[in-house]
Amino acid sequence: MRKLILIKHSRPEIVPALPASQWRLSPDGRLRCRRLAQKLFVHDPGVIVASLEPKAIETGRIVADCLGRPLETAPDLHEHDRRDVKFLQDGKEFQRLVARVFQDPDKLVFGGETADQAHERFARAVSGVIERFPDRNPALVSHGTVITLFVSRVVGAEPVRFWKRLGLPSFVVLSLPDLSLLKIVESV
Repeated sequence: MRKLILIKHSRPEIVPALPASQWRLSPDGRLRCRRLAQKLFVHDPGVIVASLEPKAIETGRIVADCLGRPLETAPDLHEHDRRDVKFLQDGKEFQRLVARVFQDPDKLVFGGETADQAHERFARAVSGVIERFPDRNPALVSHGTVITLFVSRVVGAEPVRFWKRLGLPSFVVLSLPDLSLLKIVESV
């Protein structure tokens, strides 16, 4: 059975002066990638495809190196567009705003795109990767909100609860071509 593996990047080094889209992995985040690779091995990822964000590329590079798989990047796998949002010190406020994105998917409530727009962009990118690698299990390194938007709509999960379950890193395995949920690994 073919699989699609959606990986939430590993733990970043938080730099409040930079947009989150520019953050790199923390030392702990790099260590976690090695454990992530061990857990991914049984799902036989044939290619690792990362979003263009540094923390996703670093996660993908470490996993690809550990597994001896190729690494590629692809556009449109990036996080829900928040590049113009200043760093929020209050984690509860951040969670409240992300929850609003899920609750009002057709409204621009936080960041530069609606949940529906982010989902459409991400789903199109996922489909493109699946088509590019018809004989492999693609493993996509991406971000929590867009993974949640995709998976919650495919399997009918409640998005806020699902989003909160995804640790840094974590992954979801779906069957191909039907996109049935096979496994969730909430934290590595």
